[in-house]
Amino acid sequence: MASHPIDSAANIALGRADRPKRCDLWHGVGVTDELILRVESLDVRYGPLRALFDVSIDVPRGSMVALLGPNGAGKSTFGRAVSGLIPIHGGKVELEGQDVTRWATHRRSNAGISYIPEGRGIFPGLSVIDNLRMAVRQAGGRSEREAAIKRAMDLFPVLGQRRMQRSGSLSGGEQQMLALARALAVTPKVVVADEMSLGLAPLVVDAVFEGLDEARRSGITVVLIEQFIHRALAMADQCVIFQRGVVSWKGAAADAGDEVLERYLGEAVAV
Repeated sequence: MASHPIDSAANIALGRADRPKRCDLWHGVGVTDELILRVESLDVRYGPLRALFDVSIDVPRGSMVALLGPNGAGKSTFGRAVSGLIPIHGGKVELEGQDVTRWATHRRSNAGISYIPEGRGIFPGLSVIDNLRMAVRQAGGRSEREAAIKRAMDLFPVLGQRRMQRSGSLSGGEQQMLALARALAVTPKVVVADEMSLGLAPLVVDAVFEGLDEARRSGITVVLIEQFIHRALAMADQCVIFQRGVVSWKGAAADAGDEVLERYLGEAVAV
């Protein structure tokens, strides 16, 4: 069974022996000072309820940024707002210096922002191969589309074994692998991965995180919204902690342990 987020946070902050070690081979590979994504003063509201308050985050090209915090803190709202899935009340979203704040979701997707939602992002009635074909249908010519599908199959070989199987009949872990493969097949500039480990067995979580690491190693920038705190911090370059719709701390992931304990656990206890 996967560790509870609170237990994981405590293990990180207190430096216990079971804390995962950062992988120096992958950490920071390809990260530049150039910003690929800039979010300034983001304000999101659901009717009269304000969900995000003046949130500003800079994401360097080639990095992995972990968004952490208790349930309901605003992490997923941030991911959906950046991806264009929900409207924003105020603020600005820039991709590679271009203002995309008012762009529709499909236009942001075509520009390079790929969102993987919590609970899988697949067409359950289609086969595995048809899901991948749908994902790459606009990826150039036939040879380019076939190459993109091959990359997805290479990332998760089990998908090749299930290529003709209806996607809705896959296990939960295999569906999440397919959702990630669909997102990465078109080599986006930024992947927003929202709670991808939720409800998965530990071995499947390992495969999903390895897929995200492979994406980052290939130059894709990853915004990781995650409850599996110790794994997220072990992989990420930067960490942003959300509390009640605001950013309460941000900095290097290597420095985040004590902040997670104080802010994450403090919030959980308060609630």
